[in-house]
Amino acid sequence: MSDPLASFLTSLDLVDTGARTSEDISTGPSEWMPQGRVFGGQVLAQSLVAAGRTAPEGRAAHSMHGYFLRPGDANLPITFGVDRIHDGRSFSTRRTQAYQEGVPILSMIASFQEEQPGLEHQEAMPEGLPDPESLPSAAEALHGVDHPVAKHWATSRAFDLRHVEQPIYFTADGERTARQAVWLRAIGRLPDDPIVHRAALAYASDYAILEPILRRHGAPWGTPGLKMASLDHAMWWHRDGRADEWVLYTQESPSASSGRGLSLGRIFDRAGRLLATVAQEGMVRVPGASRETLTR
Repeated sequence: MSDPLASFLTSLDLVDTGARTSEDISTGPSEWMPQGRVFGGQVLAQSLVAAGRTAPEGRAAHSMHGYFLRPGDANLPITFGVDRIHDGRSFSTRRTQAYQEGVPILSMIASFQEEQPGLEHQEAMPEGLPDPESLPSAAEALHGVDHPVAKHWATSRAFDLRHVEQPIYFTADGERTARQAVWLRAIGRLPDDPIVHRAALAYASDYAILEPILRRHGAPWGTPGLKMASLDHAMWWHRDGRADEWVLYTQESPSASSGRGLSLGRIFDRAGRLLATVAQEGMVRVPGASRETLTR
């Protein structure tokens, strides 16, 4: 298997099929995953790149809203159809549909804008958190665990991910809080292309975003019978930043109910600049979970 960063970059290298339709049609490969399902962050990133390549020069992605419709097959390529919905004076809107075997697995709308002067403010970055260099990597946290998913998380991810709190891979013994923070950095240097870095942040934003829901109820990823799936994903980019330098991803879950949970996230660079805001709702089904356990 190829280097995870190289695989990630390849997955963003979309190729024009030459088809003549009302949409711009491209194809991209799927990244290998141990459970055979396409990683949601991968198809989000690819869909964003496909849309961005049709936007006028100088217009960067500032928001996207996507729905995961079906599980993707990691053994199959993905076809991306981009509809050029609108090009205005400052904004461009694109819809991307990601298909496998003729059926959509993701539907996304993204908006692109020229950089313009305007009002400036942002939420402050949390203070007093440990530096990423002082925290164990996933490889160190999962050392010696004999499990295919754990081995993938430890050695094959495209990003180095380091939890500020104790990770909840197989145990969740710490405080039952619906908040956490992780440091992220792409493994290796990425090209100096803003769309690649925004797409890379979209890719990484799908990591761990639902973990505050599990942490709140003391349920680790290794809970027998746990079923989780991303339902939708929204992201807003506020400022340019590099995904191959450390960023802090703070996450919280304001609510869980009806087998669903909502998580919100903010991504800061090390200088404290707020790069992006994320929201995702996911299906979260924990065997034996009752109303009592979900509210205590």
